[in-house]
Amino acid sequence: MPALVLLGAQWGDEGKGKATDLLGGSVDYVVRYQGGNNAGHTVVVGDQKYALHLLPSGILSPGCTPVIGNGVVVDPSVLLSELSGLNERGVDTSKLLISGNAHIITPYNVTVDKVTERFLGKRKIGTTGRGIGPTYADKINRVGIRVQDLYDESILLQKVEAALDVKNQLLTKLYNRRAIAADQVVEELLGYAEQIKPYVTDTVLVLNQALEDDKVVLFEGGQGTLLDIDHGTYPFVTSSNPTAGGACTGSGVGPTKISRVIGILKAYTTRVGAGPFPTELFDADGEALRRIGGERGVTTGRDRRCGWFDAVIARYATRVNGLTDFFLTKLDVLTGWEQIPVCVAYEIDGKRVEELPYSQSDFHHAKPVYETLPGWSEDITKAKSFSDLPKNAQNYVKALEEMSGAPISAIGVGPGRDETIEINSFL
Repeated sequence: MPALVLLGAQWGDEGKGKATDLLGGSVDYVVRYQGGNNAGHTVVVGDQKYALHLLPSGILSPGCTPVIGNGVVVDPSVLLSELSGLNERGVDTSKLLISGNAHIITPYNVTVDKVTERFLGKRKIGTTGRGIGPTYADKINRVGIRVQDLYDESILLQKVEAALDVKNQLLTKLYNRRAIAADQVVEELLGYAEQIKPYVTDTVLVLNQALEDDKVVLFEGGQGTLLDIDHGTYPFVTSSNPTAGGACTGSGVGPTKISRVIGILKAYTTRVGAGPFPTELFDADGEALRRIGGERGVTTGRDRRCGWFDAVIARYATRVNGLTDFFLTKLDVLTGWEQIPVCVAYEIDGKRVEELPYSQSDFHHAKPVYETLPGWSEDITKAKSFSDLPKNAQNYVKALEEMSGAPISAIGVGPGRDETIEINSFL
């Protein structure tokens, strides 16, 4: 049975939660494989809206086992708060599994994140201030705290002390902050240990056995392709790999077991945080996209920067992820525009460029080259098939598909779970 990867093909916030939820009833496991509570998914079920930050969207699908993989960084307080909120709303969270190898976001990681970003001033990256980057840095520097460390107090204390040896020097001598006491950190972390213990297991073993038993496993990326630490618009990126390769390292499932890779594309483009954005709009159209699309970050609470669809980015996402399909979301937001510009290439130093430039400087100076497509005014939220869409909406989808390099297999025509047109099954 298939293992599928579902990821953002732009800068995140494309509607991955809706796509994952759509598939949730057909899959056995939904796995978050990277990121932390800096990612956010909004899922609408009936008249209920759920904002998920750390938990996999599959937690809302009965019969589906949600998994937090080893590539995720976990803030225990956020995890428990999110679980409590869902339990209060009648959602069964008992099937959740957490990798013992996932890294813990400690209080000092959050502190370092916030003070560093303030210290950078105009050069700030635009992080969420939730300790994600410093936690991944600790992981790479081999001074990180893993979930399994919560169950050996002696090892936990040693690791926290080792991590704070350098961090306290940084906080006191560079940032003029008070030193953090290791025993206080350990006490706080141990307070979470028993609460999350029922969920902790060897998720690598569980997922590989599930695939051997013909179960369907869906890997859910946070953020998006252009925020990938290796393949995104560095340094304005996240600290992990939301691209398809990250699904393997972040879960312990080998690449030969992945059968399809689905990219989520918004019918226009948005971005949160700093960094280059060639199609960004600063006019009434940009404000209209923000207002109609409800473009406010689920996790950050920040207004998203908005712009027209960028086919150059879509082609790049197809290439670096090996995309087999696209899920196009928020097509309904574009209803009402007489003409809809689409970026088909860039102009850099007077030259037309049709592929994403590898040079950060070139990308920063890229100017969009637009083709304009006719819009539509009809309400499309009740459309159940592709043929139900107005002709101009159909042509818009076909044009995006041709420019992006992979078939569009599903279209979101509204925020609701049932407001989706499925053209080709993902399973």
